[in-house]
Parts: sequence; C-alpha cells; structure tokens
Amino acid sequence: MFEKVNWGLVIPMANEEQDFTPFVSALLKSLEKIKSGTVYFVIDRASKDKTLELSQDLSKRDVRFITVWAPENKNVVDAYLRGYREALKNNHDYIIEMDAGLSHDPAILPAFLSELLKNYECVFGSRFIKGGSIGDSPWKRRMLSSAGTILSNVLLGSKLHDMTSGYQGFNKETVQKFTDYHLKSTAHFYQTELRYLLRKRRQIEIPITYNAPSPRVSDSSIKNSLSVLYYYFIKRLKGQPVAL
Repeated sequence: MFEKVNWGLVIPMANEEQDFTPFVSALLKSLEKIKSGTVYFVIDRASKDKTLELSQDLSKRDVRFITVWAPENKNVVDAYLRGYREALKNNHDYIIEMDAGLSHDPAILPAFLSELLKNYECVFGSRFIKGGSIGDSPWKRRMLSSAGTILSNVLLGSKLHDMTSGYQGFNKETVQKFTDYHLKSTAHFYQTELRYLLRKRRQIEIPITYNAPSPRVSDSSIKNSLSVLYYYFIKRLKGQPVAL
C-alpha cells in the first residue's frame, strides 16, 4: 500500500545510546512492513554519549537512515526544523515527526501515512482521544500536558484534544509553510504553537500511546511556553490571529 509513497521521518536524537538498539529494531520492523521511507536522525551538541557514532554507523549500513549532524542547533526546536529542512531538500511528499527512545511507537507510522494519503494536510497523534493513552510519565508531566491542552484551547480558540503531543505528520506544502515562519517557541510549546498556527488546515487526530517517562520540564521551558501563549493570545484579542 505504501511502497511508492515518498515520505520522510524526522527524529531528533540526544543521549540515546542505551535505547538505540531496541528503538532502531522497532523502527526497522515498521519500515519493513511499510516498504518505503527515509529516516533523518538529527543530532547536535546536546548529545554527550555515542548516539552520533551509532547513527553514523547505521547510515553506512542502511541507506534508509540519514544522520544529520547539526552542531549549530541552540535548542530542540532547531533540531526538529533542521530535520524538516533536510527532508524538504529531498522533496518528500509527506514528512512525519516522532521522538526517539520508544516514547512514540513506530508501529503507528502506517496510520499516519494512511491519513496523509486521504489528503489531510496535518495528522496529529493524540493521547486524549479514544484509543490513546499516556503510559508511565510522571503525574506532574501528565497534568502539564492535559492542562496545556485546556489552557491553549481556551485562550487561543483551538479545538484539538491534544495540543502538546510530538508525534505528527504533514504534507510537503504545510511543512514548507511553518519552516519559512519564525516560530516563537524554543522548547516544549513548539508542538502547541504548530497546532495553533495550522488550525485552519485539513487535519485529523489519531490515537497514540505515549510509553516512556518524560524528563522534567525546565523552568525556562515553562517560561517560554507562557510567553509564546501570551503572544498569540494578545494577537487574537487584537483581532490579529496568525494562521499558516
């Protein structure tokens, strides 16, 4: 069904040495079923272990995996965007983003592709719709994800069930739009900012399970999230809402 689909998968990688082998094994299993796809591992100076070497070695053995060394990145948003731009250079029709470390299940990739092939411009993974769930994340992180969705929907007028998930896919034209836009987020709010900016595009949510425990959200990340939320809220109050 997907053999001739030209799509790319963007995965920022940092300090993944311990989980590298099981993650790649699960990813390979999914790619074999799909029978297409190019994977972009984006690695920068935030990674202190052997993730870069392991990724480069895999790229030498399997042409489906491209290692992108991006030492210029200043934050995780730069990593995502660098991956998207690399995928755009290779002219993929569809580009999916996911996290490493098995926090996102590679087995769900066909579901994203199926919806993109139905002419949806955005396919968002959701933990808060029927069939979706959050696994063993700390309760504070669960509360932050849920509260972030509620707060964003109230203040920005968005309507998605999950405004903070990082498992998502887009068509090429949509990716070009947001990579050309100067995003305000530097950390976790990036996912919410994208969903808000793309709210007028043809979109659908599909259920996902978030499996791995999440790292602590830093104070600077929360501060940036509130700052970006306030920016778009004020724009909306002034009758100047931004949409891509």
